[in-house]
Amino acid sequence: MAKGFGGEVASCYARHRRGYPPEVLDALTAALTLEADDTVIDLGCGTGQLTLPLAARVAAVVGVDPEPDMLAIARATAANDGPTNVTWLLGADDDLATVGRLLGPGTVGALTIAVAIHFMDRKAVFTAARSMLRTGGGVAVVTNGTPLWLQDTEWSRALRGCLGRLFGHPVTDSCQTDEAGRRLNREALLAAGYRYAETCVAYDAALTVEDMVGGVFSAMSADRLPTVERRAAFTAEVRDALGGRSEVTERVHVWLQYGVHGS
Repeated sequence: MAKGFGGEVASCYARHRRGYPPEVLDALTAALTLEADDTVIDLGCGTGQLTLPLAARVAAVVGVDPEPDMLAIARATAANDGPTNVTWLLGADDDLATVGRLLGPGTVGALTIAVAIHFMDRKAVFTAARSMLRTGGGVAVVTNGTPLWLQDTEWSRALRGCLGRLFGHPVTDSCQTDEAGRRLNREALLAAGYRYAETCVAYDAALTVEDMVGGVFSAMSADRLPTVERRAAFTAEVRDALGGRSEVTERVHVWLQYGVHGS
């Protein structure tokens, strides 16, 4: 799992990344039959966008991430918001087998991975998860749909043009959120012996220019992040490209791919 998303990148992630509405949590808990006494591991948890709402539905959640700054923000957010059934672990995907041995076989209701699977060894993660999962539980890979800069909308095309000028080349990276990336998840889950299912939750949401730009910067490693001055200039450039608008409407698609363990 990738490191290097600390400092201002972690702050951008916490401030500008969209969280998950109740419909996503409803779909996830129903598909994996999560109950109030379950334990969930949220691998690649970042600043806790999925970890914290999950905590309201189960007995305990373990948020795992390799970036200390991400975990520091997640921990502070949890302390402010009040959930007391979350703990945070500094670790990566190759630590999952050890975490499973610590918790014991059949003790975990779900392993969730939100917007981080492209940094992981899918085969190793899905295989390591099997022994820790209870029957009927499983793996949930959550993908936030097409990146902001690749959507088929006027505002996304404007953002894409600004990013091309910022970096000096076209920006085309899908972060494996497209159909090809989701196919990799599906094939790896089936190969690891899970029963496969998927669903998509779609909804409209307001997207401010600040969150649009901050979301882009939150996807960069700290060593590639532009200076504060350059980020301010880029934000102004995007706003100008949108005709002075400060907010647009995004059609959000959250894909949930499940690997269910056992019968």
